[in-house]
Amino acid sequence: MEDHKIVQRNIALQREWYGEPLGDRVRRLVVAFDVSQASLADVLGISAPMLSQVMSGRRAKIGNPAVLARLIMLERKILTPDVASGRREALQAALDDVRSSKPAVTRDNLPVDVGRSAIMALRRLIPANDLTEAAATLDGRFPELADLLRRAGKRV
Repeated sequence: MEDHKIVQRNIALQREWYGEPLGDRVRRLVVAFDVSQASLADVLGISAPMLSQVMSGRRAKIGNPAVLARLIMLERKILTPDVASGRREALQAALDDVRSSKPAVTRDNLPVDVGRSAIMALRRLIPANDLTEAAATLDGRFPELADLLRRAGKRV
């Protein structure tokens, strides 16, 4: 397979697995924390070349769940008032906190978008037209479930 096709496939997989390409997520962190990719890689606990490969789509996934957990921790820290203020001390404290963390990743504490996971599972198991038809059938009595089925039936 040609390199550009591998990259396209990997980026499509990242969208499916992580909600968007990892390059987009990492670039937001680089900008928000005003650090280099190499510095961010150090905070995450991944080599700079590996982070670059994941960002560019030459690799599809982050193999170490603790690295993914740290990435999510940093994304959440962006939303805290201290970090959002852009104060250098707050940014550095957040980076240091995540760098020194030892996340234990289990099914109980890994943040997962349950709705997205359910949609992806339904798409793998059931044809789109069946999902749409089931949504129409359930709409009156179970509108939330119908909405989930409708969203799963939409192939994007």
